[in-house]
Amino acid sequence: MDDGHAISYQALRRGTIVRSADGIELGKVRRIEEETRSHIFDGIIIDTPDGRRFLDAPEVAHIAERAVTTTFPAAEAGEHLTDVGSRISKLAKNTTTARRAKRFGRNVRSRWDRR
Repeated sequence: MDDGHAISYQALRRGTIVRSADGIELGKVRRIEEETRSHIFDGIIIDTPDGRRFLDAPEVAHIAERAVTTTFPAAEAGEHLTDVGSRISKLAKNTTTARRAKRFGRNVRSRWDRR
């Protein structure tokens, strides 16, 4: 697998594949977490089939142009990837009010674009 050249966490793009140490795809990069004042890499939020998960910085083995590699195998992913979001946000995600607010936002955006 050619992942390209090694890059800084600051150059990592959204949608980059995240692989386990044994080469199995775990998900894709959603965003980078960092301590902004001191520019310290904190971790990566990834989109997995089970939802968004947080990958802590010490568990990132290698960051390249086309893939991020972890220090653990895919079998141990559940132990190392922590869930992102609160229990309340998960419950409120599919409420009628939330769906209506999203639809309203899409309608306002499309009206703005058509003006």
